[in-house]
Amino acid sequence: MAGDIVPIELGLTDGNSFTLWAPRWREGDDEWEAFLGLDEDLYVLPGVAELAAFVRTNDDNDLVEHPAWPTIVGVQADELVPDERHTYDLVGVPELAAEDPTPEVIAELEDALEIVRILGEVCELTAITKFFNGNPILGAVTTGTRNFEGREGTDLWVRIGRLIAKHWDDVLDAIDEVITTPAVDAKAVETAEAELEAAASAEDEDEPEVDEDIEIVETADESEDDDEDEDEDDEDEDDDDFWASVGIDPIRIVTSSNEYLTLRCYLGDDPVFLGAKGKIFVFTSPRALSRFLADDNTHDLSELSTFDDVRTEATNGSLEFDVIDDNVYVLPGLATDIADGPRRMDRDQLDLAVELFTDAADYADDDTVNEALGTSTPLGWFVDYTVNPDPKRMAPSGPFDNEAEAWRALEHDFESRLVKKG
Repeated sequence: MAGDIVPIELGLTDGNSFTLWAPRWREGDDEWEAFLGLDEDLYVLPGVAELAAFVRTNDDNDLVEHPAWPTIVGVQADELVPDERHTYDLVGVPELAAEDPTPEVIAELEDALEIVRILGEVCELTAITKFFNGNPILGAVTTGTRNFEGREGTDLWVRIGRLIAKHWDDVLDAIDEVITTPAVDAKAVETAEAELEAAASAEDEDEPEVDEDIEIVETADESEDDDEDEDEDDEDEDDDDFWASVGIDPIRIVTSSNEYLTLRCYLGDDPVFLGAKGKIFVFTSPRALSRFLADDNTHDLSELSTFDDVRTEATNGSLEFDVIDDNVYVLPGLATDIADGPRRMDRDQLDLAVELFTDAADYADDDTVNEALGTSTPLGWFVDYTVNPDPKRMAPSGPFDNEAEAWRALEHDFESRLVKKG
């Protein structure tokens, strides 16, 4: 499937329709974003077979110059079936906004609003751009569930629902005005339908049959396993108590090249890592970390009054490194997500990464991270908006390539502080 051209399904006034969307791409020094269409017309087809047939037989549309167009022309029809993430019920948006703000409802509403906003920009639909630019509180939907907690959050959700109920017909009318269903070659449609039927039959054959009359009974071995799990939970609690008693946390860092374990503590507000001279010692296995801690190595944590307890546990082989979720830092993919904008960010993981980069820089007496993440910088504003959303602020506008590059620079600088010891 061509990753740069995405099949999408739109729930419109006259029913569900299918088209293609090319998210923002760069051509030379220019940025582009487009849908299947020509000039002012947005092309939609009534089914996937018609979409496949049109793509294969038409070379007069706005996407033919896209670098992925030759790939999309050659795919099988079943590869043009939109996935769930790219299925948007636009007609149902007012009803969706009237539901309770569960994470699922918010995510679905976010996706629908975002694709409509993009349609408005690409197709230059004034009614839609005015709707979004004139109602910045819609940006609250792009930042998850926190904005809709408590009484104030409920009031905000109700206001958004009323706003959508009042103006959504105008939004749909604007989209309907540019929609065109082009003619499609009948034989090409028949060929695509045959491909879809063949793909569906193959999928049915691959699905294993499940006997619904089978009753699953817990065996004695499974009961013993449950008891062992409870014992392991008790051991985990003991490990957590040990690390809490010495005031040091095991942390796990996932980089693009490997996964590491190390230790960190705080002296007042100052972070101190297992390391020296601003470098952080990292390890690829618990055993390697234990061996290092048991030996008489020089590092900044050895100066702590409680470190002798850690060395003792490591020496007798009883030291365990159970890392809590708040101390797991996953870096791969964040730069790509930043390039896609705040609506797709994992806010918690971004917040954790900022914490890690800041702690590492502070440990090395380096101000570059704080400077790069200052709210006056584009990356700093992006991060602050994503981590601390405020519906009263306008969301950052793309493209976010510069912010992504600035983040990659911070990530590179952080990884250069890591010294692999085992």
